[in-house]
Amino acid sequence: MQFPHAAARNAVTLALAEDAAADDVTTRWSVAPRQWATAAIITRQPGVAAGVPLAAEVYARVGGATQIDESVPDGTRLEAGDVLARITGPAHQIITGERTVLNFLQRLCDIATLTDRYVAAVRHLPVRVLDTRKTAPGLRLLEKYAVAAGGGHNHRLNLGAMVLLKENHLPAAGGISAAIDNVRKNMSSEGRAMAIEVEVATIPQFREALQAEPSWIMLDNMTVPLVAEAVRLRRELAAV
Repeated sequence: MQFPHAAARNAVTLALAEDAAADDVTTRWSVAPRQWATAAIITRQPGVAAGVPLAAEVYARVGGATQIDESVPDGTRLEAGDVLARITGPAHQIITGERTVLNFLQRLCDIATLTDRYVAAVRHLPVRVLDTRKTAPGLRLLEKYAVAAGGGHNHRLNLGAMVLLKENHLPAAGGISAAIDNVRKNMSSEGRAMAIEVEVATIPQFREALQAEPSWIMLDNMTVPLVAEAVRLRRELAAV
């Protein structure tokens, strides 16, 4: 996944506005405008880099006189004490943008680092680690980008990206089979084509979903033995 520059600009604009960066009275009244400085963003613990380009986005909005050097590519594994980036420019601009830059980097690096741990835990298995839509409002593209930086894969981006029939859809639609039939008919009538995924929580639901042949079946909060049973059933069907 490419770095989402447009989403980053929007997020930075909002972040600086809510921080009243244009009215940083403490810095404006205490630091001389011509005071020059160099700052380094240094990691305190091992992790995975994500969101480093946001530093440039922030400082371009804060004043534009700063320069970002030695930035680390996103997806890089880091050790404690590594330098993510060095910023040179007017001290008042560096100070004003500091917290916004760190807020973004801390959140996105955390997501990438945790994703990397999950990916490492299943590296010996034929599986992928996928993300969800449970993202912070306004930060979805950036957080999904961080998942990709950590070696994970993106699931659906939004409600229009694919069909995902969940526990709240199924009763209202008359069950799994009826819901999938409805989706296929309406999708066709609109001249669209996309994957259909259905969420199940029990083996009987899984069996019904298998018969309806969706693109994906999500196993919702199943125990390990139930997941193993679902995999066995799926393999049996594939062998027929």
